[in-house]
Amino acid sequence: METSCEDYICSEIDPEEVKNKLISKYPAKVGRKRSKQITINRIDEEKCVPEVMANVRTIPGIITQRGCSYAGCKGVVLGPTRDIINLTHGPIGCGFYSWLTRRNQTRPNGPEDHNFMPYCFSTDMQENEIIFGGEKKLKEAIQEAYDTFHPKAIAIFATCPVGLIGDDVHSVAREMKAKLGINVFGFSCEGYKGVSQSAGHHIANNGIFTHVVGLDDEIREGKYRINLLGEYNIGGDAFEIDRIFEDCGLTVVSTFSGNSSYDYFKNSHTADLNLIMCHRSINYVAEMMETKYGIPWIKVNFIGAEATAKSLRKIAQYYDEPELTDRVEEVIVKEMPEVEKVRAEVKARCEGKLAMLFVGGSRAHHYQELFKEIGMRTIAAGYEFAHRDDYEGRRVLPNIKVDADSRNIEELEIHPDPQRYQPRKSPEEISELEKTGFKFKDYEGMMTEMSNGTLVIDDINQYETEKLIEIFKPDIFCAGIKEKYAIQKSGIPMKQLHSYDSGGPYAGFRGAINFYREIDRMVNSKVWKYVKAPWQQNPELAATYAWD
Repeated sequence: METSCEDYICSEIDPEEVKNKLISKYPAKVGRKRSKQITINRIDEEKCVPEVMANVRTIPGIITQRGCSYAGCKGVVLGPTRDIINLTHGPIGCGFYSWLTRRNQTRPNGPEDHNFMPYCFSTDMQENEIIFGGEKKLKEAIQEAYDTFHPKAIAIFATCPVGLIGDDVHSVAREMKAKLGINVFGFSCEGYKGVSQSAGHHIANNGIFTHVVGLDDEIREGKYRINLLGEYNIGGDAFEIDRIFEDCGLTVVSTFSGNSSYDYFKNSHTADLNLIMCHRSINYVAEMMETKYGIPWIKVNFIGAEATAKSLRKIAQYYDEPELTDRVEEVIVKEMPEVEKVRAEVKARCEGKLAMLFVGGSRAHHYQELFKEIGMRTIAAGYEFAHRDDYEGRRVLPNIKVDADSRNIEELEIHPDPQRYQPRKSPEEISELEKTGFKFKDYEGMMTEMSNGTLVIDDINQYETEKLIEIFKPDIFCAGIKEKYAIQKSGIPMKQLHSYDSGGPYAGFRGAINFYREIDRMVNSKVWKYVKAPWQQNPELAATYAWD
């Protein structure tokens, strides 16, 4: 399908010219690679989109916003679990993610429920351990943590130096597990594995599935039991989703990993259905749970009021029971009037304004829903650590070639459990649902829901960020903490969507209202027009690039 001028992100700006400007300053070899990671979105009648290169190593010397494997494993997936002691094995400099840096929230079930999230646990390896090995110190740290806190489980996270000197965190975990009588397990998530934090997500999924999921067969009360995967309770998002689920009569068995606990992970295999929010960080465990226990999964989105209503109806369609369907519709009817009231008020002031989103996980996709609801246009978006299927949809999975960076992440060989494998739906029931358009284990990707002519940029760097701001002058830029201050110095309001900085929740119906109001304040505040960088007011140094 040809893209007309009306489809362009801004009628006076040709996206091809923008792409050429972004790569024009690179050396030829670098430019060829970046050209494959910068795509102009075009969608045909069959919802096919252009190919984008993703999940490849960042070019040395280019400053991007990625994290490492350790950050993805410990900082993202395991970090929000309140009652597992997460012990970083490495120098204290690697302990940045030992202390939670995201605004993950939790709600312990009474005074007896452990909450270790405010603590920072590290072996603090010194030169002596780097030279002679740190396994002895690791054992001492595990013993000290056990004696002090008596946790249900201890997880060990290997950092780069640990992998380089050869400490075996898994043998130490087995030894201390036998000694202490609690679950102790390790993660080989050295920061250099993979190309980004995505590798750490995969490693975390493998570890949780191997060492925790399936340890408790108790079936909790509840007629409609679900797991919510890829929701990390930033700013209380999971609390708002839980409120909606409770009103609908749905029982959350486990959340991976917002407001999560070891006990919930243990019996997550007893749920009827897995719901995936962040496709990249958690799809692995959903696939393994389906293979071993027979739990199907579906993609959902609770960011945006309309997306929330659509996801709730999808859950009700899966169960296909009038009781649940009626309750879901009652909840939607009850919640939407206030949403519509605030949306209409905010839309009058925000209609037509431009947004850019460069955030990890599925957030760069999901938050476009919220901007669309108040009439704002997303003109450029991308992920830090996505794979092609996050952009183009899972239909491209058979065509993705496994490279050396992906091969060093273990692929578990999973088989149906002889006793506990129980398909939640028969083949006939699944077939009937699919005839109605219901989709299992499917994700169409971000690009299919973006407008023609918009820019899709994988692993954006600081230079490209500044050029986009210079060309488009967006009304708001959404990204992470690394980019925040450089963007604000450009006089552009910046919303930090990895951990929100402040505010939230933004999920569900009430979350949508919170987001509408906050974006309204940000894009319509006049203060940004008066912001000048120090060098704009009083330049002290002058320089040119080598290529000028």
